[in-house]
Amino acid sequence: MNRTPVLFLNVLVVATCGLVYELLAGALASYVLGDSVTQFSLVIGIYLSALGVGAWLSGFVADARLARVFVETELAVALIGGSSGPLLFVAFGQVSFFQPILYGTVFLIGVLVGLELPLLMRIVRDQLDFKELVARVLAFDYLGALVASVLFPILLVPKLGLTRTSLVFGMLNVAVGLWATWLLLPLLPRGVYGLRARGVLVLVILTVGLVKADALTSLAETSLYPDDIVYAKTSPYQRIVVTTGRAGFNLYLNGHLQFASADEYRYHEALVHPALSLAGSPRRVLVLGGGDGLALREVLRYPSVTAVTLVDLDPAMTGLSEAYPPLAALNGNAFADPRVTVVNQDAFVWADEGGEPFDAAVVDFPDPSSYAVGKLYTTAFYRKLGRRLTPDAAVAVQCTSPLFARTAFWCVIRTLEAAGWAVRPYQVAVPSFGVWGFALCRRGGCDRPTTVPGGLRFLTPAVLPGLFELPPDLGPIPVEVNRLDNQVLVRYHEADWHTFEGRN
Repeated sequence: MNRTPVLFLNVLVVATCGLVYELLAGALASYVLGDSVTQFSLVIGIYLSALGVGAWLSGFVADARLARVFVETELAVALIGGSSGPLLFVAFGQVSFFQPILYGTVFLIGVLVGLELPLLMRIVRDQLDFKELVARVLAFDYLGALVASVLFPILLVPKLGLTRTSLVFGMLNVAVGLWATWLLLPLLPRGVYGLRARGVLVLVILTVGLVKADALTSLAETSLYPDDIVYAKTSPYQRIVVTTGRAGFNLYLNGHLQFASADEYRYHEALVHPALSLAGSPRRVLVLGGGDGLALREVLRYPSVTAVTLVDLDPAMTGLSEAYPPLAALNGNAFADPRVTVVNQDAFVWADEGGEPFDAAVVDFPDPSSYAVGKLYTTAFYRKLGRRLTPDAAVAVQCTSPLFARTAFWCVIRTLEAAGWAVRPYQVAVPSFGVWGFALCRRGGCDRPTTVPGGLRFLTPAVLPGLFELPPDLGPIPVEVNRLDNQVLVRYHEADWHTFEGRN
C-alpha cells in the first residue's frame, strides 16, 4: 500500500490543528489579559520558536521509533492542545501566575507540532526524492495554515466558541493518531494496542469536555467577573457577557466593562448632549457604535430629531436589547422608535457610502485596543466622517480616559485636529470607570455649549461648563497623530493602561 498521499493529508491536518491552537491561545490571551497586539505578538513568537525546538528534537529520534514517536506525539498534541482552551480559561481565575502557564502551554504545543512534521518527512523519505518531499510537505503545511486562518474567525469561534474549538481539534488530532496506528502498522511491531488504548482514552476525555463545554466556560467566566452572569453570547466579533449584582447589571465585551447600569447615565449624557446642544435643532443624527442603545436614548430626547442612523458592526450587540429585556428598559426601548435605522456594517466602509448628510454625530466606539478598532480613530476615518455631515454639524467622540490613558486621549484630540476639526476636549467622572474623556468637534470653530435639555439626571447648565475645565494632570502632552500607516494610538493605549495597571 502506498501510504504517501494519506500521510501528506496528515501533514495538512497537523498544520491546521497546530495553527488553530496558536490562534486560540492568542485570542484567549487578549480576552483575559487585554492588549491584543502584545498578546498575539508574544504567542506567535513563542509558538514559532517552539516549532524550531521541536524540529531540532526530531533529530534525536531513532529511525526504528519514527512511527511510534509520531503517534505518541499526535496523542500528546491532542490532549494538551485540545484541553488548552478550557484549562487556560479556568486557570486564569484560579492562579496568580497565569502568564507563565499560558506561554508554557503555547511553547509545549509548538514543540510537539514542530516535532511531528520532520517525523512524517522521515517516514516517507524512501518513497520520494528529496526535492519532491520538501515541496509537498511545505505545500501541505502552508495550506493547513491557510485553512486554519480562514476557518478560525469565520466559522470556528463564531459557531463553536474558544472552548469547543479547542476540544474539537483535539479530537481531530486523536483521529489522526489512531488512524496512523493502522496506516503505519508495519512500522509498529510492538505495543500498537497500547497506543490505541491511550488514543481512545484521550478521545473519551475530550468528548466529555465537549459535552461539558458550557459548564466549563461558565466555571471559567464565573471567576472572571465579580457578579453573577445572567447572559452570555459569542458573536463573530466578540464575547458578550452581562452580569448582575446589587447595584444593577453590567455589560462586558471580551472581558472589558462597557457600562454599569448604576451610573451609565453620567457617561451617556456627557457624550451626547454637548454635541446635540451645539448643533441647535438637529433633524438627522448619526450614532457610530453604541449598540447598547444608551446613547440612542439620549439622542431621542430631542423633539427636532426626525431620523437617527446607528451603525454598529455586530448584530448581536444591536439585538441585545431584545435578548436581554432589562437593557431595553434601560435604553427606553430606543430601538423600537420608528425614527431609528440600524446598520450592521463596518463604520470605516459605511462612511464611504453616499446619502443625505447628518446634522450631528455621536461616535461611541470601543477603546482602540486593536488595529481593527484603531483605524476608526485615524485621520482617514475622521475625514470620511466629515463628508457624511453638514458643514456646521457637531460631533462628539469618546476618547478613553485622560487620566489613565493620557497619551492616548491627546492622540485622539490631535488626530481630530489634523483631520480638519476644531476640537474642545472635556471630561466627566463616572464611578465605574473613573475620569473619562471626550472630544467636541466642529469645522470652522467650536464654541462651548451653554444649554442642555431639562430632566437629565446628571448634566445641567450649571454642571456643563465644568466638563470643559481640564486640571493640569489631564492637560496636553506631546503626541503623534494617529494615521492608517502608523496606528500609533493602539500602542499609546496599550502602554498607558500597562503603566496604570502596573501602579496598582
